[in-house]
Amino acid sequence: MQSSLALHTDKYQINMMYAHWANGTHQRKAVFEAYFRKLPFGNGYAVFAGLERIVNYVASLRFEEQDIQYLAKQEENYDPRFLEELRHFSFRGDLYSMKEGALVFPNEPLVRVEGTIMEAQLVETALLNFMNYQTLIATKASRIKQVAKGDILLEFGTRRAQEADAAVWGARAAYIAGFDATSNMLAGERFGIPTKGTHAHSWVQTFMSEQEAFDIYAKVLPDQVTLLVDTFDTLESGIPHAIQTAKWLESQGKRMNAIRLDSGDLAYLSIQAREMLDAAGLDYVQIVASNDLDENTIFNLKAQGARIDTWGVGTQLITASDQPSLGGVYKLVEREVEGVMVPTIKISSNPEKVSTPGKKEVYRIVDPKQKKAIADYIFFPDEDRPRNGKRLKLFNPVHSYLKKYVEHYEAIPMLEPIFVEGKQVYELPSLEGIRDYHREQLQLFWPQYLRKLNPEIYRVNLSEKIWEMKQKMIDSYMSTESDEH
Repeated sequence: MQSSLALHTDKYQINMMYAHWANGTHQRKAVFEAYFRKLPFGNGYAVFAGLERIVNYVASLRFEEQDIQYLAKQEENYDPRFLEELRHFSFRGDLYSMKEGALVFPNEPLVRVEGTIMEAQLVETALLNFMNYQTLIATKASRIKQVAKGDILLEFGTRRAQEADAAVWGARAAYIAGFDATSNMLAGERFGIPTKGTHAHSWVQTFMSEQEAFDIYAKVLPDQVTLLVDTFDTLESGIPHAIQTAKWLESQGKRMNAIRLDSGDLAYLSIQAREMLDAAGLDYVQIVASNDLDENTIFNLKAQGARIDTWGVGTQLITASDQPSLGGVYKLVEREVEGVMVPTIKISSNPEKVSTPGKKEVYRIVDPKQKKAIADYIFFPDEDRPRNGKRLKLFNPVHSYLKKYVEHYEAIPMLEPIFVEGKQVYELPSLEGIRDYHREQLQLFWPQYLRKLNPEIYRVNLSEKIWEMKQKMIDSYMSTESDEH
C-alpha cells in the first residue's frame, strides 16, 4: 500500500507534465487559483473545509518506486528520463489558502498555488477532490445547524457514504460546521470528535420480547441508554416498554438518556412520546429522531411543533444528495513569459465560465462599529492594500454601475501562506480551534446572509484594476476573433 498520493490525479495531468518536460517548459512558473462559481443548495454562503487534508497531501507528495513502475507500463511510453525526474519530485512552490471554517463565496480564490507548471499542474486533481467534497459537506452541515439552532446534531452517515474516506472526512467537515458528534469511530479516533450511538432494530429482534431487549441493554450500558422504540409499534409497544426500563434504571440510581424515533410521522410521534414520558415523570428523557433528515425536513418538523431534542442526520448530509458536487475549478491565472509573469484568462461562450486574470488577494471588509462584514474585496498584490481611513470603492463586477464607497473599516486578509518554497509555514489548528473560528465567522454576517430561504447576496467586489484588465483582455480576444473571421 503506497503512503504517497502522487497518483491520486488524472492521467491528463501526467500527460501535460510530460509534454511540458519534453518541450523544455516544465520549469516555467505558473499561478493557479481554486474557486467555485455558484453557491450550493441555494445557500447564501459556503464553508471552506479540506485544508488539513490538502496540507498532508502536499507535504508528503512523492512518487514512490511502485508509482514509477506503474507509469513505465503506460501506453504513452514515457521517456525514462522523465520518470527519473519524477523520482526526485517534491512540491517546492508556494500555497496560500483560506482557513478552514471560513465563510466563502463564489469566484473568490479559496486556494492559490504558485510554482513550476509541472508541480502546480500535478496537485490540481487531489486539491479539488479534497476541497470540493469537504466544503460541500461543511456547507450542508452548516445549513442544518442554522435550522436546528441549539438542538444536538449527530452525524450518522457512515453506512451511506460513498466510501470510508468520504465517511471519515465528511464527519470531520460536519463537526467543523457545528455538529456535536458522529457515529463513526474512526473519525472519533483520528480527529477527537465525540462519538455517539444507540442500537439497531436487530438488537430488539434478537430477543424474545422488546422489553427483554431494552432491559438487557440498560443493564449492560446503564449510563448510555438510548432506546430505539419503533421496531414494532412506537406508541403501543416501544415507548411503554422504554418507560418500564427507565423506571428500573431509576431504582438503580440511574437515568435513561433518550428514546429514538426512526420512522413514521416524526412530528406526531414526538409530541405523543413527550406527553407519555412526562406523564410517567420522565421529563428528563430526551427524544432523538433520525430517518433521512436534512435541513428541509427539520425545518418542517419544527414548524409542525415536533418535540425533538436531538437530530441524527445521515444519508442526506454525507452524500449531499440534493447537490452532490460543489463544482469547484482550478484555473491558470498567471504564467511566465520570457522571465516575466503575465496574467492569463480563460474565455468561454458561457459568461460565468470566463476566468478573472492575475494572481489575487482577498480581504474581508468589516464595519468596525457593528462588527459585520460589508463585502469581500479582491485585488492584485501590487495594488495598495485596503486600510482604515483609505477610501475604498466597492462596485458590483456584474453590474458595475452599482457602487459603494467606504472609508472607516477593518480589512481582514483571508488567504494565509501555507507553504513557502515547499516548506510548510502554517501550523494546523486544532479541530476545536477550527470550530471556534467558524462560529466567529458566522458572527460577522447579518442574519439575512445566513438564512435558509432566499438569502441576501453577499458582495464580492473586484478592484478597478482587475475589472479593467479583465475587460481589456476580453475585448482583445474578441477583436482578434473578429479579425480572423
